[in-house]
Amino acid sequence: MRLKESPSQTAGPYVHIGCTPRATGLAFADHDLGSSLITGSVDGTQITITGSVIDGAGDPLLDAMVEIWQADGDGQFGKSKGFTGWGRTAGDMDTGAFTFETVKPGPVALADGRLQAPHVTFWIVARGINLGLQTRMYFADEETANASDPLLCALPDPSRAATMLGHPTGDNTYRFDIRLQGEGETVFLDI
Repeated sequence: MRLKESPSQTAGPYVHIGCTPRATGLAFADHDLGSSLITGSVDGTQITITGSVIDGAGDPLLDAMVEIWQADGDGQFGKSKGFTGWGRTAGDMDTGAFTFETVKPGPVALADGRLQAPHVTFWIVARGINLGLQTRMYFADEETANASDPLLCALPDPSRAATMLGHPTGDNTYRFDIRLQGEGETVFLDI
C-alpha cells in the first residue's frame, strides 16, 4: 500500500518568525539559533561569507533564509571546540544580503579516501520556493582542490562549476551570490 504525498507549501513569511525571529523584530532570546558558528577559540582561518539570493529578474530576495553547514579547518565535523559547523540567518530585509562569520573549512575525506575540495553547504528557503534548495560554495582560490573534487568533476557541464564558487573580496571575505534561475543559475543539488 502506498500513501499519497502530502501537498507542499512554500516557505511563507512565517518562516522568519519561527526560525529567525530577531530579523522580524521579535526578541525571544539574546540571539537567534544558528546566528554564530564561532562560539570560542577556533583553529583555522576565520572568514566572512557574504552574498544574496537573487531571483530570475536579477533582484535580491528580501525574505530568504539561508542555512550553512560545513567542516572545520581540519575537514572534520563536530570535533572542533568553539565551532558549531552550522549557521542560519535571514537575508537583510532591505537589501537581501546575508553574512556568515565562520572558519575556512579543510578538505573533507569521503569513505573511499578521496578528498572533497573545501566547501560550505547552503540551504535556501523563501516565499515561492516549494522545497528548500541545496547547493555548495567552493572557494575560487582553491583551484587545485576544486579540479579534483568529485562533485565538481561530475557536473555534466563543467562550465557550470563557476556558479558554485565563492570569490575572495579581501580581508578573508568571500562573496557568494545564489542565482535561482536565468543566466548564471546556481547549480542546485538533488539530495
